[in-house]
Amino acid sequence: MSDANLTGVDKVYVYEAPIRLWHWINMLAIIVLGITGYLIGNPLPTMSGEASDHYLMGTIRFLHFSAAYIFAIGFAGRIYWAFVGNHHARELFYVPIWRASWRKGFIDELKWYLFLKKEPGKHEGHNPMAQLAMFSMFVLGSILMIFTGFALYGEGTGPGSWANQLFGWVIPLFGQSQDVHSWHRLGLWIIVVFVIAHVYVAIREDIMSRQSMVSTMISGWRFFKDKR
Repeated sequence: MSDANLTGVDKVYVYEAPIRLWHWINMLAIIVLGITGYLIGNPLPTMSGEASDHYLMGTIRFLHFSAAYIFAIGFAGRIYWAFVGNHHARELFYVPIWRASWRKGFIDELKWYLFLKKEPGKHEGHNPMAQLAMFSMFVLGSILMIFTGFALYGEGTGPGSWANQLFGWVIPLFGQSQDVHSWHRLGLWIIVVFVIAHVYVAIREDIMSRQSMVSTMISGWRFFKDKR
């Protein structure tokens, strides 16, 4: 939302409780998925003794699959809340590049991030640049990971399983199983880069833009420390 619409406002309720709960559960799921996914792609060295005494990789795979279910179900729930929640709940799933005000806001934010602008814009929800990053890297990246991940999972569970029936078409679409593995692996690093940038920008904006970021995803309220 533009500066003009925030005149005289020092706090706005932005994120509803289901959004905040999803955010933090999703964060934990992504951490588990990232670590276990990396280890699945780069297995640990062989351990001494009987494999049945350890079952380490089996445990890692179990944690990966469990976190994948949580991530996918949470993503579906997040789509549902975009329809029933407030207007901020929908910002994640579209980028209004057709609006001149959005394009102007994007340029302003780019200047702010490049330290070419002294004063930041004030936004209730995501600023235009954050909105583009969330959609292009997180939303599209999540769809890539869910489809390729369950396609590989279905390959393991075999023909007739729900995962194979729903996502088995993904493997021939990409070419072969190894190609899907490669794309799934690429998706991991896309999400990792996104998370690093997301955390950095949230903390940076909390300090430099004089508006709450991290605490907003805890309380739901965005506070503007410089009342406009």
